[in-house]
Amino acid sequence: MKAIVTVVGQDRVGIIAAVCSKLAEFNVNVLDISQTVMQGYFTMMMATEVSACNVPLAEFARRMDELGVQMGLSIRVQREDIFQSMHRI
Repeated sequence: MKAIVTVVGQDRVGIIAAVCSKLAEFNVNVLDISQTVMQGYFTMMMATEVSACNVPLAEFARRMDELGVQMGLSIRVQREDIFQSMHRI
């Protein structure tokens, strides 16, 4: 199963490192990543493989959200099939 992880917030050093370290804690692999800084705001979108995640997806999403709160970022985890379903309608 795949999930899309999005990260948005004010740019600063260490965002990618912190997010990827947390993904590794849950055994989540990054398949593709795109990031940019737009007028001082950091934005990142990652396609991840969550089949081997060591907690249920809802727990993983909650824990990533908690990391976002701690860092002053918005971090969302959504199943990839949500995006695929939107394009079929």
